[in-house]
Amino acid sequence: MIAAPYPAIAPAAPGAPASIVLVVDDSPGTLGMLSAALEAAGYTVLLAQSGAAALALMERVTPDIVLMDAVMPGMDGFEACERLKRSRMNAGVPVVFMTGLTETEHVVRALDAGGVDYLTKPVAPAELVARVRVHLANARLTQSAQAALDTTGRYLLAMGGSGNLVWATPQAGTWLGAGETGLETGPVIPALPDAVVAWGLACTVCPDRCRPLAFAAPRTGKLLEAAYVGQISANEILLRLTSVDRAGDEQILRSRLKLTAREAEVLLWISRGKTNRDIADILGLSPRTVNKHLEQIFAKIGVENRAAAAIQVVTILQGG
Repeated sequence: MIAAPYPAIAPAAPGAPASIVLVVDDSPGTLGMLSAALEAAGYTVLLAQSGAAALALMERVTPDIVLMDAVMPGMDGFEACERLKRSRMNAGVPVVFMTGLTETEHVVRALDAGGVDYLTKPVAPAELVARVRVHLANARLTQSAQAALDTTGRYLLAMGGSGNLVWATPQAGTWLGAGETGLETGPVIPALPDAVVAWGLACTVCPDRCRPLAFAAPRTGKLLEAAYVGQISANEILLRLTSVDRAGDEQILRSRLKLTAREAEVLLWISRGKTNRDIADILGLSPRTVNKHLEQIFAKIGVENRAAAAIQVVTILQGG
């Protein structure tokens, strides 16, 4: 390493664990200058001279922050940032771009690729270290909030404006069948069903009229119910998942009302406000078949309409 004094850079707090900074630049001189400044500030520094080398390193080690040169031969910094952001393990790592490019289009491209900041070369070491501290502090706050959310067992997810799954807590991801792959291919994130996407977007328009939506997870087949929580930002629609315990409720209805298994299923969904079309989609039936089941159900339980049937179900399941 090239040792050089930087008196304007204050060291990290004594006893604090050293954050890991990955510096990616094809210039040995820049790597030496930046690593010396960062080490003087108390950080552990990792070096890579190409985007590909950085991705390979991050398969083994997750740094706390990445300083990325935008212009490098082969894979440039923009592409490298886009690829590492596809990894669930590394998606939360802040990336600060460094480059001599100053045009607005390059700044926009850096931010679109997933960068959190943009420094123009030549980089002033004191300024760089100050920005690293700010972004590390912000990242820790985000990670602490995410860890708290994950450990509470909440089944939450955020849907993007185009219907993509932006993020999900581990519990929700398990229900949806999410899986992890490498940096080059990105995580396996299942697409949300079209019905859930359309429902979620409609909820942002009329949240007061948005009722929970039942659906089957496409990868796991698990029956879930999505509830609209709110819109965090233009591209984050927060949803909460709950598991639909059909078996227990259906058994109660079958026993109390002397229904068949299919009739109990249909009646249960009626009590949850589903239309014949909704029930047909959920159970894989035709609307006409659902209607025939309803005729039989109404006759067996002595009611004349859906509202009365729903009231009877709620009363029974609540112990009435």
